[in-house]
Amino acid sequence: MPVKHALAMFSAALCVAALPQTAGARDSLGIFQNWGAFRDPSVPRCYAIAVAEPTTLERQYRPFASIGTWPRRNIRGQLHVRLSRKIEPGAPVTLRIGGERFRLASGGGDAWARDARMDAAIIAAMRVAGRMIVGSRDVRGRRFSNTYDLSGAATAMDAATVACAQYR
Repeated sequence: MPVKHALAMFSAALCVAALPQTAGARDSLGIFQNWGAFRDPSVPRCYAIAVAEPTTLERQYRPFASIGTWPRRNIRGQLHVRLSRKIEPGAPVTLRIGGERFRLASGGGDAWARDARMDAAIIAAMRVAGRMIVGSRDVRGRRFSNTYDLSGAATAMDAATVACAQYR
């Protein structure tokens, strides 16, 4: 594994560990290039996660993207993006994957697909594209974006989905 990828996954693990809802025990399911897969049997939930590519631009938050499954809630393949900055209220958040664009629901420094149909379309696009870019305007009116290398995303998503199949 290249050092860049190992550092990115280490950063992702630290980012996940800092989230209050992930304070319980987590099982690592593997690191797949730029994406990691984890299972939290106490919830239960499983997810694939990656940190945004490094940048020298200002960041208020540690940006990451995840695809989660909560089998007991009957939720599978749900996108969550932690943006690098708090967004201006009402500012659109756009996700670009390959030639497709998605306008996400958002609040504060987070964004999600608007519904399960959009989640499915985003996951399908992630499986074939090389990168995705999410962008908006911050509370000071400045445009910003976060870029994700999708190498390993499909495998990490599959590992997370399979790991939670036992909880159905």
